[in-house]
Amino acid sequence: QLTPSSLLRIGQLSNVDLNEDIHELETELPRQRPNEIPHNEKLLSLKYESLDYDNSENQLFLEEERRINHAAFRTVEIKRWVICAMIGILTGLVACFIDIVVENLAGLKYRVVKDNIDKFTAKGGLSFSLLLWATLNASVVMVGSMIVAFIEPVAAGSGIPQIKCYLNGVKIPHVVRLKTLVIKVCGVILSVVGGLAVGKEGPMIHSGSVIAAGISQGRSTSLKRDFKIFEYFRRDTEKRDFVSAGAAAGVSAAFGAPVGGVLFSLEEGASFWNQFLTWRIFFASMISTFTLNSVLSVYHGNAWDLSSPGLINFGRFDSEKMGYTIQEIPIFIFMGVVGGILGALFNALNYWLTMFRIRYIHRPCLQVVEAMLVAAVTATVGFVMIYCSRDCQPIQGSSVAYPLQLFCADGEYNSMATAFFNTPEKSVVNLFHDPPGSYNPMTLGMFTLMYFFLACWTYGLTVSAGVFIPSLLIGAAWGRLFGISLSYLTKGSIWADPGKYALMGAAAQLGGIVRMTLSLTVIMMEATGNVTYGFPIMLVLMTAKIVGDYFVEGLYDMHIQLQSVPFLHWEAPVTSHSLTAREVMSTPVTCLRRIERVGTVVDILSDTSSNHNGFPVVESNPDTTQVAGLRGLILRSQLIVLLKHKVFVERANLNLVQRRLKLKDFRDAYPRFPPIQSIHVSQDERECMIDLSEFMNPSPYTVPQEASLPRVFKLFRALGLRHLVVVDNRNEVVGMVTRKDLARYRLGKEGLEELSLAQT
Repeated sequence: QLTPSSLLRIGQLSNVDLNEDIHELETELPRQRPNEIPHNEKLLSLKYESLDYDNSENQLFLEEERRINHAAFRTVEIKRWVICAMIGILTGLVACFIDIVVENLAGLKYRVVKDNIDKFTAKGGLSFSLLLWATLNASVVMVGSMIVAFIEPVAAGSGIPQIKCYLNGVKIPHVVRLKTLVIKVCGVILSVVGGLAVGKEGPMIHSGSVIAAGISQGRSTSLKRDFKIFEYFRRDTEKRDFVSAGAAAGVSAAFGAPVGGVLFSLEEGASFWNQFLTWRIFFASMISTFTLNSVLSVYHGNAWDLSSPGLINFGRFDSEKMGYTIQEIPIFIFMGVVGGILGALFNALNYWLTMFRIRYIHRPCLQVVEAMLVAAVTATVGFVMIYCSRDCQPIQGSSVAYPLQLFCADGEYNSMATAFFNTPEKSVVNLFHDPPGSYNPMTLGMFTLMYFFLACWTYGLTVSAGVFIPSLLIGAAWGRLFGISLSYLTKGSIWADPGKYALMGAAAQLGGIVRMTLSLTVIMMEATGNVTYGFPIMLVLMTAKIVGDYFVEGLYDMHIQLQSVPFLHWEAPVTSHSLTAREVMSTPVTCLRRIERVGTVVDILSDTSSNHNGFPVVESNPDTTQVAGLRGLILRSQLIVLLKHKVFVERANLNLVQRRLKLKDFRDAYPRFPPIQSIHVSQDERECMIDLSEFMNPSPYTVPQEASLPRVFKLFRALGLRHLVVVDNRNEVVGMVTRKDLARYRLGKEGLEELSLAQT
């Protein structure tokens, strides 16, 4: 029942746009959209390409490397440090911009609504205030959702799954474009101001990565400008290293946690790692948090006092007042278990919701309507909860930004309003630091329940938004509730300070949702500025991860799987030793001869049924008795550059020397090589010959066909390969292993499962 057009549409759902050339095909077909899109999570999509982390060591590359002397290598190294410093500074400045704009716009909105509520509380007619609040929210979110849905769908969500995929070696279209950055920053400002249950911390990681990719290439495709700097870094190897530095700088700007940023990059992202890279990444993170700190300090008017290292500041936790004793450790572990169960529930609900969205809400206009609906519902829920709450607290001595009086006596404020009538970051800090007794247990319980469902509904909308802060907020609320009930049980003994339990609850909830252990422990320690809690936080996070993993996987991994991305984990599935390279590889392989007819090359590249990207080069002897052994490997992109520059000669004079291509010609075409359809080859040129020997990689990695799957996997994953040639004992090519062949095998509930491959 599916038309070809609807099949093309399926590819667009999973927040990732198909390539530009498919769009031209789409306009010719009649526009019909199916109402329901069949989506199966047991698929792997073939539309994602791999990044090539392995340099192609052809003759051009070797000649260039031999020409470079020691001094030139030193300047390259200096350039790397300069780029890392620039990444840090720019990421810090973007974070400042987001912070200052959000603070002013949200402050304006809350002041308008507060004045309105105060006016109508006196003379009745509060429903008008509710209408005003909901309309403000929905209209702001409408703008934020429209720019994402119609201009750049990749900017939706927190961007962490996309960056994880990129660092894993999957090329996701448009993910590190300047356009994506602009939409991301505007979108996140609008969705936080629009009062959704989101944070602005997650998207900082994506923003940092885009900045890094842009600076290190020294040009922008969105602006159509080439600045002719940093040309040496125009290859996947270098770009991916810089992107991991950008992700770390983003974390450290968001949480004021430079070490946490480095560990995040290490844990979530980079598959390839070395000491120098660690040091450069740490430098970028430090620079980024320092930039943010100094700019915000100047903005807040105390230029010499560096007091705001991150976008979210949990405030200081005093060690004297808030130490922990040995008998609290079982309590913390129990909180970890609760966090793991709640996190698994959150992920399971979000999974079904995302499946529903992929199937039914796939038109941009529907996505915008859904985002507006969520914004209006969030405002309504907040208003109704504040309206029904009778929890009044004295106003003096409290640090509430917008105290709402409503039906409380004079000099008192409504304590439900401190949770809902505020940006989520401020609410988290309030839950951590308000003195004991500022919240009624009933208030906290209702708030946790409502906010849990709101946050779950909000993640995966077509807006730019992070899930970090909402999960911290849910956790802090139930943690504080837990602390209050403990002090009831122990008759108010001193160690049951609710703020401490709010911190542990926040850690447990966040760990249960995103399942990061190492980096999250360090981020929480750096954000609270207190090492005392290192051990309990680590215990809580480990427990939450173990318990959560028992039920369902982490939120980011789940979204990666829903988008059918061929993601390679650290290790091959444990039960996969029985499989060998012969069973895993793709066959048959399209091989090229070392001196090949141009027409053959063009036909192979234009063949849409076998959209290969790497071609083994075999010996081109006319004598059939000899074995056609493997001589090298050449990539589609290299062949396209050769055809574009017309590097071929007629049959008659094979020894004629044509214009030598430089490595620069390949770099200038990176990263978006033209499609083969755009290159015109005349009938006479098709008869010419093309000599691949100096452009192919003469030493590609190969494995024998008897190698076991874990062994192949280790080689592929550790070296960041894109193609691994499988040969037999006579060095003849029998197959090719690519990322899809390895990512197909996954451990399911019953053991090893094999996923099917889908074109879309």
